[in-house]
Amino acid sequence: MNTDTYKEIMSLSRMTVGELREKYLEVFGEETRSHHKDFLRKRIAWRLQALAEGDLSERARRRAEELADDADLRIRAPRARHKSGSAEERDRSVRGRLPASRDRRLPLPGTLLVREYKGQSVVVKMLDEGFEYEGRRYKSLSAIAREVTGTK
Repeated sequence: MNTDTYKEIMSLSRMTVGELREKYLEVFGEETRSHHKDFLRKRIAWRLQALAEGDLSERARRRAEELADDADLRIRAPRARHKSGSAEERDRSVRGRLPASRDRRLPLPGTLLVREYKGQSVVVKMLDEGFEYEGRRYKSLSAIAREVTGTK
């Protein structure tokens, strides 16, 4: 990479988002919708290098087009802005609560957790919602640990 291009790319890191957006317009010839500083910096740096040292070879360009033809492209339409409280917004709103899903980190209900504490065997049973220790229900394992040890 030549020194002028290198200096220009290095100067991008000191630019504000507004300056990067202006530089993007200058380099690409079109405005960007992005306000993400790192994204703009990387795109502009790539374009500056491509302009200075040449773009993709014709063979690479053909291969990229072949890959793009085979790929399932996901195109997202821009969201329409609705006024807050409008009938259309209320129709899209969900009322009620979704059922809470079980925490995947915990064993399945019915599993027995067994630990030794000061020579005593502590047995905790997993329930659908919470835990059972010595016939009493608890919301958390921490509550059972407090019960067993007597400290927080």
